[in-house]
Amino acid sequence: MSNDKEQKIKTILKNKSAYRDFEIKEKFEAGIVLKGTEVKSLRNGHASFTDAFAYMDRGEVWLRDMYIKPYEKATHSNHEPVRERKLLLHNSEIRQIDKQINRKGYTLIPLRIYFRGSYAKVEIALARGKKKYDKREDIAKKDAKREIERKIKGRYSVDL
Repeated sequence: MSNDKEQKIKTILKNKSAYRDFEIKEKFEAGIVLKGTEVKSLRNGHASFTDAFAYMDRGEVWLRDMYIKPYEKATHSNHEPVRERKLLLHNSEIRQIDKQINRKGYTLIPLRIYFRGSYAKVEIALARGKKKYDKREDIAKKDAKREIERKIKGRYSVDL
């Protein structure tokens, strides 16, 4: 058996607002360059995606505005809570992302942070912002689906 199948995935943080505010086109798994105290703080679940985004700069992908709380038990060698962090992707993925970002309206957003084995990973997505009417359509579809499921289960009766 290979180690890839045996590695456990432990999700640390999910970006819940990403699916509500953006139309997700394609997802990528990227490694993230972290300092030692950042890893310890992440393992404790002290991070936030609020206003975080990824961008391209000179053929590299960077994650910006992600907050990782300073590790409590660290001494003088603690990290900065909000700093730019480099994402590690294959060259073919970087080229593909670069082509899509150059199109109008696409951006890179982080969806979740997780540990695969002992490595911290970030799932990033190419996404396009939703308009207000798109959000309303999604909410209406969700409500209709929920109502149909309730009728099928027999828990709820609706008079139409």
